[in-house]
Amino acid sequence: MENLFAWINSVLKFVGPLSDFFWDIPTQFSWYKNLPLLGSFSFAIIVLVGSGIYFTLRLHCIQLTHMGEAIRLLIRRRSAETGISPLAAFMLSSAMRVGPGNILGVTGAISVGGPGALFWMWVSAFFGMGTAFVEGTMAQLFKEKRRGQFVGGLPFYGRALFGGSRTVGIFLSLLYIFYALGCLPAQGYNVVSSVGAIGSLVSGVEVPTKSFFYYGTAAVVLLFTAVLAFGGIKKVTRATNAMVPVMAVIYVATTVLLIVTNVQSVPYFFEAVFTGAFRPEAFFGGVFGTVLVQGVKRGLMSNEAGQGTITMSAASADDEHPCEQGLLSAAGVFLDTHIICTMTGFIVIMAHAWTQDPTAWKAAGKLPRYLLSVTSLTPTAGINTAVTLALTLCFCLFAYTCLIGMISFSEIASARLSQNPRVIVAVRCLCLLVAAFGILVNIAGYDLSNLWAFSDLANIVMVYCNVPLLYKGFQYVLKAQRHFVSGSTEPFDGKKILGIDTPCWPRK
Repeated sequence: MENLFAWINSVLKFVGPLSDFFWDIPTQFSWYKNLPLLGSFSFAIIVLVGSGIYFTLRLHCIQLTHMGEAIRLLIRRRSAETGISPLAAFMLSSAMRVGPGNILGVTGAISVGGPGALFWMWVSAFFGMGTAFVEGTMAQLFKEKRRGQFVGGLPFYGRALFGGSRTVGIFLSLLYIFYALGCLPAQGYNVVSSVGAIGSLVSGVEVPTKSFFYYGTAAVVLLFTAVLAFGGIKKVTRATNAMVPVMAVIYVATTVLLIVTNVQSVPYFFEAVFTGAFRPEAFFGGVFGTVLVQGVKRGLMSNEAGQGTITMSAASADDEHPCEQGLLSAAGVFLDTHIICTMTGFIVIMAHAWTQDPTAWKAAGKLPRYLLSVTSLTPTAGINTAVTLALTLCFCLFAYTCLIGMISFSEIASARLSQNPRVIVAVRCLCLLVAAFGILVNIAGYDLSNLWAFSDLANIVMVYCNVPLLYKGFQYVLKAQRHFVSGSTEPFDGKKILGIDTPCWPRK
């Protein structure tokens, strides 16, 4: 088995360098790097932040001006005649957004770019809310109704924008499934490793990976995942409706408790974030380009604005207007980055464990660095155990909701490939098999570092494929937005308002 893991790692050794190339191009070239100001920005950063700024300005900062409407949509209880309710769609999208990246990504960004990386996460996420609005609205505009459910998202609006091209739809469906298959092993790995950590905390002894506890955990996780996956999107949303509020409340409440008990460090937090954002050399000897790239890159991996990977949930909702789901998509980015990621940032930066034990900090991985920060902020061993247990539980739920969300979205993407039930079943089984592989890697105690780097590569590839589609369909989003903000009581009709046929608008 070890030979198999070593072979996979060697085959995928190109993934890390290839990912860095796509994220950093053209800053690798001296002629570009030496350009004043512009030389600090890679093409990926320009595409992501630039698109967010463009959409935000053209939409007149709708993520700010209509945030109250987004909140009303969240607290309004409305059952769905077809598909799922807007609130259920928001919970499902949040299950995907709020994942291990909210802990590992933020810790990694601060470790490489310094505290200022968090500031650039905030900035990029604010403009990313504009991008998310466009994605969510487009997913609603071009959704389709199949077997009493709404399906849509990237493969569907991509196909529609290219005149119903089946080739485009198949390509984008396969692209998303490929993306999910590359990311699922890490989620399976994270779920089982966090359950193992919980077992160790509760028992007070280290639980060996090749133990009955780990094998039993793996079996239970895969069984529950299979039940949810084969139960369809409504069963998945019932699970995410229960888990997302619990994990968000526990994580925020535990972090706020740490902030309150270490309130004397709060001024340092803000000073470090704002100083590090513009003078990164004050921390780790960094440079501006590095801190900016880390903030945007890790922010994207957390909130996924611009990737098109959350659009399946937006399309599945039974909304009264397409822009409602656009607002909820923007609210999802706010929850993910400005709330959950900020909580992680508070812990890591207030502890600034890199100054207390630089050697241990450099030697530790992302999760150990985060837990090292938690330990620095807790006054006693007993409290540290309780806090670590709560945060580890959140990490487990973060990973598990991502796991079931990816499988569910892969199923929706497969609906664009074929309406044959056997195809959907095959995709479900393949996803479960890949997730099981990640769990097996954990139990074997092996680290497939090159496979984990795949998520970085998958994210940027999705961005380069999705963002051009957002520009291509933005004219329709603008028309829908103008109708929405006008306060018109006339039901939304795609033919009248957009000048094109939309499968589900007007609502039937």
